[in-house]
Amino acid sequence: MCLVRDRHLAYIAPAMRRVYVTGLGVVSSVGFGARDYWESLVSGRSGISEVDLFDTQSLDRHLAGQIKGFRPRDFLTAAEARRAGRCSAMSIAAARMALEQAGLDRETADGERTGVVMGTTMGEADVISEMQEAWIHTGVEAHNITPSNIVRCGTTLIALHVARSVGARSMVQVLPAACAAGNYAIGFAADQIRNGRADVMVTGAAEVLEKLEYAGFVRLGAMAPERCQPFDKNRRGLLLGEGAGMLILESEEHVVRRNATPLAEIGGLGLACDAHHITRPHPEGEGSIVAMEQAIASSGLGPGDIDFVNAHGTGTQSNDETESRVMRKVFEDRTVPLSSIKSMIGHCMGASSALEAVSCVMTIMTDTYPPTIGYETPDPACDVTLVANTSIKGKASVVLNNSLAFGGYDAVLCFAKPGRLPAMKERVT
Repeated sequence: MCLVRDRHLAYIAPAMRRVYVTGLGVVSSVGFGARDYWESLVSGRSGISEVDLFDTQSLDRHLAGQIKGFRPRDFLTAAEARRAGRCSAMSIAAARMALEQAGLDRETADGERTGVVMGTTMGEADVISEMQEAWIHTGVEAHNITPSNIVRCGTTLIALHVARSVGARSMVQVLPAACAAGNYAIGFAADQIRNGRADVMVTGAAEVLEKLEYAGFVRLGAMAPERCQPFDKNRRGLLLGEGAGMLILESEEHVVRRNATPLAEIGGLGLACDAHHITRPHPEGEGSIVAMEQAIASSGLGPGDIDFVNAHGTGTQSNDETESRVMRKVFEDRTVPLSSIKSMIGHCMGASSALEAVSCVMTIMTDTYPPTIGYETPDPACDVTLVANTSIKGKASVVLNNSLAFGGYDAVLCFAKPGRLPAMKERVT
């Protein structure tokens, strides 16, 4: 074990194995597959559209980053499609895309050394919602209150469905860590490899649009009427989205043994909690500062080593202002470019930081910063170096992925170009 200290706490880093990303998979409102997804992001294409998964007429908001054209049978077997809810189906599809890019399958990966860690907020909540509505309108005899639907609605089954589909027989886990679930899952999966419990981890997060969640955010007054404008002075809130982002993680030894090409290295994970309010961040961003500094320090780096930050950037007044304040405190006088892709895909809840993790890896691979679209009016309270409206080329050796969720769940994950981070044994400050 190695001990990493910063001004907040002592952080016990895991054992000394490097962890690489070798595959990416995406199901999103702007594209299926990492390449289409990335091309949409760098071109500033919005995936926001009218919601038609459920009726929004009783509400005064009608837009979201809904995925359209996703057909589970394009990716799943008939048996898998029958067993899996929408959230699981998207997870399986994205996992298979990631495995294909990594060049892994049941034959080339040892199932007993391959695990799955997934993040989510609501899981298969749409299945539960459909059964509840049927019960209300027609009673418990409703045709869709069936054993198969009851089995399909379990949140823990998301990881199990992925594991069965890819032949993983090591650790299988679901982490429901609010909107930070993706970073939690990826960081926890990386630790399994560092600690020698697995050689390969299939990890990420998924979320579906669901009527109760959608209505809840409308009632909270958190939803923008037309577009999400992170860090803009006239921002009016977030727009919900849905999707699945999956990564294949491998130990350095496994990568070398099969002569694979790493796309990025997983650095440190910073975790903290504001312990302040269920929906609002701490005004001074106390937990967020700890998480960012911990992610940097446990990567063996300093603030001056960070090239780009994928912002949490929800488009709400308090979140963007607090995150801007945190950026200034962590990086002091140094300007670090940042962007929020939630302006294009919406806030995908538990899937957000996993989809953003895919974007971070693509940023590293292409040395390109994706834009924050819809930015029009600077806000003095959000004095940050925003990549506004148009993607730009820039150095991207080390990238942070911020996830600052409801309840003060703060999770920040560091990604780097292969070979950029110091050796694990040197990650001591």
